[in-house]
Amino acid sequence: MKGKFRKNSLAFTAIVSVLLFTKTNLFAQEGSPLEGRWDITIHTPGKDYPSWLEVRHSGLKTLVGQFVSTGGSARPISKVNFADNKMSFSIPPQWEREDRDMSMEGILKGDSLVGTGVTSSGKTFNWTGKRAPRLRRDKEPVWGEPIQLFNGKDLTGWHATGDNQWIAQDGILRSPHSGSNLVTDKTFNDFKLHIEFRYPKESNSGVYLRGRYEIQIEDSKGKLPGKDYLGAIYGFIEPTEQMAKDPGEWQTYDVTLVGRMVTLVVNGVTVICNREIPGITGGAINSNEGEPGPILIQGDHGPIDYRNIVITPAK
Repeated sequence: MKGKFRKNSLAFTAIVSVLLFTKTNLFAQEGSPLEGRWDITIHTPGKDYPSWLEVRHSGLKTLVGQFVSTGGSARPISKVNFADNKMSFSIPPQWEREDRDMSMEGILKGDSLVGTGVTSSGKTFNWTGKRAPRLRRDKEPVWGEPIQLFNGKDLTGWHATGDNQWIAQDGILRSPHSGSNLVTDKTFNDFKLHIEFRYPKESNSGVYLRGRYEIQIEDSKGKLPGKDYLGAIYGFIEPTEQMAKDPGEWQTYDVTLVGRMVTLVVNGVTVICNREIPGITGGAINSNEGEPGPILIQGDHGPIDYRNIVITPAK
């Protein structure tokens, strides 16, 4: 009897293991229709704001994710509720002073989301979402001719997003104090970018690729690499090394962006090597990731100088 019981127990255990394995694999293969990355647009009276959402599974049936609001970095979502094509989640604010503690709910309609949200202060808004494009390239880029984006004399080829404080002085593109961001008139798809910058102590700026993906610039010498320090794709990818120089010194970024894949060389050292950027970062111009976009340089976080801005677009 003992032998028979043992055989039956082993058989039962094997069947349960197969069922659990099958269930796990089926979920991994099929997943939830909500899983994936979503380019979000938040609609408020008079203005739309870009946003971004990623949903993925954790374990068998639990959905988690991360969310980029109208500003700041990607924040984790501990649980995304989803049933009968209806979803909801909430996130805390990133900074105590902001009104970005919000709850959102929506309905999945094929490859689109539509919903409403409310902030901690009671402000309500509508929002829509569409699946983010993969941006996979099927061949290596062929590079065109380099283009000088800044002529060293004036702001030709650029425009400010508000009241302009930027000046051209002695070959330097300078923002002497916090003010508006500066954007190229032209837009680009895949490219290589060389840009040099200099900041005073404790200042902060950023270079947005296609106007959507920020490479952080911040006084970071002596700090460990982080997703919000110099050389990071803000909130998403930290550099392998912290290569920041002292404030007041000229520094360089050499960037290659092909689809979502980015390589970044900081002051001559490769710190990000062909990594995928998941989605837009806070402060993006829009969430239309499948479209070409401009180069945007941040001027609303303190004084900053730039020079020798050269882009080489892919043909």
